[in-house]
Parts: sequence; C-alpha cells; structure tokens
Amino acid sequence: MTMPAVPARGPSPPSGSAPLLLHIFPTFAIGGAQVRLAALANRFGPRFRHAIVALDGRTDCAERLDPAVPFVLLPAPPPGGGPARFLRIRRFLRDLDPDLLVTSNWGAIEWAAANLLPPRIRHLHTEDGFGPDEAAGQKPRRVLFRRLVLRHSTVVLPSLTLLRAARETWRLPERRLHHIPNGLDLARFRPDGPRLPLAPPGEGPVIGTVARLRAEKNLARLLRACAALHRDGLAFRLVVIGDGPEEGRLRALAAELGIGGITRFAGHVPDPAAAYRAMDVFALSSDTEQMPFSVMEAMASGLPVASTDVGDVAAMLGEEGRPFLASKDDRALAAALRPLVTDGPLRHRVGAAMRARAEAEYDEAAMAARYAALFEGRGGSE
Repeated sequence: MTMPAVPARGPSPPSGSAPLLLHIFPTFAIGGAQVRLAALANRFGPRFRHAIVALDGRTDCAERLDPAVPFVLLPAPPPGGGPARFLRIRRFLRDLDPDLLVTSNWGAIEWAAANLLPPRIRHLHTEDGFGPDEAAGQKPRRVLFRRLVLRHSTVVLPSLTLLRAARETWRLPERRLHHIPNGLDLARFRPDGPRLPLAPPGEGPVIGTVARLRAEKNLARLLRACAALHRDGLAFRLVVIGDGPEEGRLRALAAELGIGGITRFAGHVPDPAAAYRAMDVFALSSDTEQMPFSVMEAMASGLPVASTDVGDVAAMLGEEGRPFLASKDDRALAAALRPLVTDGPLRHRVGAAMRARAEAEYDEAAMAARYAALFEGRGGSE
C-alpha cells in the first residue's frame, strides 16, 4: 500500500475507528517476530489498525501484509542518546496516541522505558530471544533493566525457556506473563502445493535452511557439516534461503570447503511455503533460538528436521525428532543429518510425523485468539 507522508506535527496513523496498535521493532526485516505480526494482522484484517516503526529502517516484512490490513510504516524519531531521546519518544507517543504500544525484544526496550512517564499507554512486550551478544548468557545490566521497566507491562513469551527467564531471572510478576506458543497457517505451509526450483544441479536429496544470515544463526556450522558429508561421498544439494551481513563470508566458505557447486544461496524468497516444498531435509545450525518459526514451517511442510539443541526445539520436535538433535558442533550436526540424507523411507516417515505434530500443536487459530484478547485488553494483567 502507499505509505502516507509523516506531517511535521507528528506521526499519522491509518484511518479508521478500530484500535490502533503501535509496533516498535528493532528491524522489520524477515524474522520470527515480524512474521508472527504479519500472520496475526492478516488474520485480523480491519479488526485492528497497525502503525509499524522499524528502528533500523528495514521494512522487508511489510510485503507479507495483505492489502486489507490497515497499516502504515512510520519513521522512528531521530537517533541520539540521553534524556532528549526519551523526550522525542514521548512526543511521538503523545502525538500518535495509540491504544496499545507493542515492543519487540531488547532492541525496543527504550520505548518501554519512555512509556513509564505519565500519561502511560497500555503496553505489551514480546520477547523472542537473544542476539549473539547474549548467546552465552544474559547481561546483568539488561536483566536489571527488564526487571524494572517491564514490571507493569503485559509480557508475552513464545518459548518455555524464555518464560523461565522472565520468572526466575527477570523476576517479573506472574500475572504479567503470558506463554503463547507460536502458530502458523497450516493450510499455507503444507507438504503439497507449488514448489520453487531452488536446488542447484546435481543428484541426491536437498538439504535446506531458512534464516537471516547473521552470526548467531551460525550457517558456517551447517556448511562445515555438509562439507564433511560431501567428503564421505554422500550425494545431496544444499539451499540457503535468506539474506544478511554474513552472505559474502558464507559464499567464500562454501567455495573453500569444496561445496560451492552443490550449494545455492537463494537470497530472500517472497513465498517461503513453496521454498520449503523444494527441500527434502530442513537444517537449523543456530547458536541461540527460542521457538523458531522456520522449524515450525518446516514441520508443517512435512520435512524432517536436523537441528542444534537450542531453545524449545527439542520439545517442538518431540520423540520422533529428537534423534536428529545435535550439540553445537560441526561433527554432531553432520551426524544428525547423515541418516536423513541416506535413508529415503526414514525421511518420509519422520516428515509425516512432523506434519502431524504441527497439526496437533501449532495451529495459528489458537495463537491468534490469545493475542486478540491481549490486544483488546482482555488478558487479565492490566
């Protein structure tokens, strides 16, 4: 849709009388939290209006919003630290006057802090995980800041790992916490349907991954694991879907490892559902995750998953998928991938089990109903 200009007096919301939700994202590039908002907004349609601020200016995920969704992308206030920054945020909030402020992850926490000043806007904070700087443990300063700033906010955690952190580390009041597992459109992500021709030429099953090419996703681990399988004479192809700052380094590493010819870096793909159907095995090599959408989407697409044992992934995959979990080690990930590459019947059997598990656990309707209640102030913690 056409984005209206922002007048000098302040931000301009989409027209209408539906509740206005202001979403603050560190980035609105493709990622789990961003994909979840797009799915919810598309499901709700005109029930809510959405104003979206991407603090880094990236708005790629807006392409996933249906034309029927009333939304606008707004620029953030000018950067700059100190009290002046908080005052600019306060002025932005006052001028827009949303019904609900929704902040995402640590990168948007200053908006939650600025909202502590009266008059306070009803606030919902979503926490989806930690960046590479906290992959090995949370920073004490950030723990204390979350503890102080979020005590009077509604806080949504999609994973049990994050729920424990909010309870035991941040020590937030129990009544403020809501564990809402992610869900997705099972009619869209399914085994049958159009397939994108993404695989490079060659023989063997297609190993695929979908991720932002960032350090914490550790795609280098996946490349090294695949190189080990290639040296052992296994026939397969590898497709990496996504873009990001690590792309150049990863391309060079694939060539150095001798798997450049069987690896395709497909970049950003607008229709990920069709991309999953081009795969035979899904791989996740991250150092840190919580409840990754990519694993859910792969499961719903009927794919077996080989993954590092991070966040809630073990619980997501269940008993059928646990044999293919690996420690954060190249050889362990290669060992998890090996039987799925070499055994076609095993791939199909595990993939069918993953689809059944997605149908039982990750239907988008249940997630949407709980978010709607919180968006409308019916969550019981205000």
